[in-house]
Amino acid sequence: MVLGTSSGAGKSLMTAALCRVLRRRGEQPLPFKGQNMSLNAWVDQQGGEMAYSQALQAWAAGLEPQVAMNPVLLKPRGDSTSEVIHLGRSVGTARAEHYYRDWFRPGWSAIRTGLAELQAAHPGGRLVLEGAGSPVEVNLQARDLTNLRLAQYLRARCLLVADIERGGVFAQIVGTLALLRPVERPLIGGLLINRFRGRRSLFDAGRLWLEQETGVPVLGVMPWLDELFPPEDSLDLLERGSRKPRSELSIAVLRLPSLSNFSDLDPLEAETSVQLQWRRPGEPLGQPDAVILPGSKQTLRDLQVLRSSGLADDLLDYVARGGQLFALCGGLQMLGEELHDPEGLEGDQAGDRVAGLGLLPLRTVFEGTKALRQRRSRALWPPGPGEPPLVEGFELHQGRSEPTEQADCAPLAEDGQLGWWAASGAQGGVVAGTYLHGIFENGPWRRRWLNQLRQRRDLPPLGENQPHHARQRDALLDRLADAFEAHIDLSPLLAGRDRARPPHP
Repeated sequence: MVLGTSSGAGKSLMTAALCRVLRRRGEQPLPFKGQNMSLNAWVDQQGGEMAYSQALQAWAAGLEPQVAMNPVLLKPRGDSTSEVIHLGRSVGTARAEHYYRDWFRPGWSAIRTGLAELQAAHPGGRLVLEGAGSPVEVNLQARDLTNLRLAQYLRARCLLVADIERGGVFAQIVGTLALLRPVERPLIGGLLINRFRGRRSLFDAGRLWLEQETGVPVLGVMPWLDELFPPEDSLDLLERGSRKPRSELSIAVLRLPSLSNFSDLDPLEAETSVQLQWRRPGEPLGQPDAVILPGSKQTLRDLQVLRSSGLADDLLDYVARGGQLFALCGGLQMLGEELHDPEGLEGDQAGDRVAGLGLLPLRTVFEGTKALRQRRSRALWPPGPGEPPLVEGFELHQGRSEPTEQADCAPLAEDGQLGWWAASGAQGGVVAGTYLHGIFENGPWRRRWLNQLRQRRDLPPLGENQPHHARQRDALLDRLADAFEAHIDLSPLLAGRDRARPPHP
């Protein structure tokens, strides 16, 4: 199990690195996080919803993601409540103060079921568990679902990760170990110092002190990695500095309060010619080459924020002056003419009818059943040379959108329900949107979309013969594993291997 001294210590990426290293050594790692809280989600081949970080770890392990790897997913709604997802399916809504009272037993049952399903599907595999937050939040320890309770249940050897970049690394580690109960302390088999800048020999004295004071070996010091990896929460996106001083295209991405599935933008981050500029409500939009309106967990609330902040007016003016606007999922719903919430799933009360931005002739009705499925279709927009590219990804949304009668818009793909586009204004503006998460991962489509932006700037076109972003992501995971193997000694954790199994059925 990979534990952390705090949220953001690097557990997710260290778990992914460990999965890739074990796979290289001929084992079958099985990534597992009992409970995750995230708005960055993935839909598996069976149409189940899980955290994107466990999907990333599955790819690192050479496996197809499955919801059993993340049996409990909490999706915050922004009002001290979260949607509760067990084994890929929404099972209700929980208030923070009542969560452990109402959901502890069902959550523990889902975790045990997920473990059983994962191990049955891959007999002989080694579980690689990821914890959540800090394992020693004393007010929560008695009802902990995914840290030390799970470690004890599976008799897991634990690696404690601490982030030296944020400072106070000695207090992080010593304080965490001091708060462990006597029965828990022997579970900690090693320490990992993460995100170290400079010469690692400068930490030799600190390493020796930690081992002498705690009695736990420091298994290694991971250097600061300049690679861009999918963040665990949207705050990390704001901490990404300008890394591309020679970029040719500027794309503004609107960061609304309920931003979700921001991993959709990772392939654009990886394009050396593109600079993404994240814009909060209240910040000037500027004159970017394109604007992206991402997905939202609370579409009606984020639409209200767009209006109250003045950003909606800025978008309308931008499109009228010939701007290029592209929206994803909840962003697509906001572009329509009307959003109807008959059951009160999104708004303050049932029956709400809210006017959209009116940039696409669509009506959206929110329904109780989510659309959860992987999709594949041939793109019809944007136009370009040669055969239209195939696009694949997944749907994950509540709400069904349909063009209005005699609507002046066209489908984005042969599957007419995946998205729409329309010319706007006399200055060459284009408004488009899709329900297909992962559309930018499709290399030929992504480059075709970028090339129609480049053409407006008289820039030469980029080659469209690009592989799926999965190949680039896999190369990044290999580089992460290379660094992990070079700096971390796993032998104390792996010696005398016994595959973890629950002690009771």
